[in-house]
Parts: sequence; structure tokens; C-alpha cells
Amino acid sequence: MNPLSRREFHQQTLGSLLTWSLLDTLFAKEAFSEEVKLIAARWLTELNAMSLDLKDKKLDPLQWQKQVEALFAKVDLPEMLKFIDFDKLTSDLPQKDRGELSLRPKLPKVEGLPTNLVFGHQVFALNKDRSVVPHGHDNMATAFLMLKGDFRGRQYDRLEDDAKHMIIKPTADKAFGPGTVSTVSDLKDNVHWFQATTDGSFIFNIHVMNVVPGKTGRVYIDPNGEKLSEGRIRARKIDYKEANSLYG
Repeated sequence: MNPLSRREFHQQTLGSLLTWSLLDTLFAKEAFSEEVKLIAARWLTELNAMSLDLKDKKLDPLQWQKQVEALFAKVDLPEMLKFIDFDKLTSDLPQKDRGELSLRPKLPKVEGLPTNLVFGHQVFALNKDRSVVPHGHDNMATAFLMLKGDFRGRQYDRLEDDAKHMIIKPTADKAFGPGTVSTVSDLKDNVHWFQATTDGSFIFNIHVMNVVPGKTGRVYIDPNGEKLSEGRIRARKIDYKEANSLYG
């Protein structure tokens, strides 16, 4: 197979980058040429097909996580951010005093872009010490791409549930910088908590709800719970208000 030209590589990595929520923001500000819009539409179509395969059980959640991680790994993030002038595009965004600011502009009409995407998408904006608060997921598959800034990311496997508690076990506690990725499913790293360690930090998020028919959504917890054997923690289930008060 012939190696990709620089232009082809940039088109593919740009497609990977624009597959997620920043695409909405940039389109809304009319920052892209028609050529770039068509490239982005092609990659959105591929992600949509991948997520449909997850819901149709052609991919299991672990396979979906691996494919999304592989897609993000192709992004030459610094060069792409310079190319799209991301600093200028996000310079006027407000920031919340606690927790994350969720940006959800609408996708424009672009030839070749699916009109009913199976995944949701948003951009989280955070200041230093603000968090995407600790939570697990019911019947969801999600992915984070660290776009700008630095984060402390803590991830946990979800082992058991009862009405008031969740038994979790830490799987990661490490620094996440631009271009790094975290994925979540019911089978792996179901619980996560990301705290910005720099001002002006941004995360791409995509989420596939209702992987199978049934209840879906976030489950907020207090991970600083009772320590059990083998590194497990009995975490109290809480609501978003308390989670944001404790950790936002």
C-alpha cells in the first residue's frame, strides 16, 4: 500500500478530530470551507455507522471502545488546532464557577451528513479545579477526547450495585493532556471523574444512549467511600446537586 500524502493524512486526521462536538461549534461560527465540511460529514457518517453497529450488537461495547480509541489516536491535535484557530473560536465562551459548561450547538445541513445521528455530542469547558463530577453510566457507551488543557482523570470499574451504593474499583488515576482519550461502557471503566488542572480546558464528548432497550443515563456517586478488600470502594449514590457541591 502506498503511504498517505501529507494532504491525505491531514484530511483523515481532521476528519477524526471533527467527528465530535467541536464540529458543531466551528460550523456554527462558519469557520470551515465546503471541502472541510464534506470531509467531516464523511467521518461523522462512519462514527454513526459504528454506533449503530453497537446498538445492533454487531459490535460489543469493548470493540466499540477500541475502535473509538483507535480513531482518536490518529489526530495530530496541535497542528489541527492551529489550522482551525481554535483559540479564537472559543475565546468568548463563558465559564461556570462550578462543574463543566456543556456546549451543544446544532449541526448544520451538510450534504452527506446523517440527519439523525445515533450518538449525542457536546463539548465540556472547564476552569482549573472544576470537574466533570464522579459518575457511572447505565446502558451507555461514551468517549472523551482531551482537546485543550490538562486534567487529572480517575476511572473505576463498576462491580456491584444496590439501592444506595455502588461497589467500584479504581482502574486509573493519572494525568490526561491534549489528545488523550478515555472511553466508557458497561463492561469497562464505567465510572469516571475528570478534574481540570489548568484554566480553559476542553473535552470532546460523544455518548451512545440505550445501547440496549431500557434505562439509560448517569449515576452520580461519592467515590470517597468505605474502603473494602482488594482495593474496592463502597461509594454512596448521590444526586447531581450533591456531586457538584462536593466535586464540581
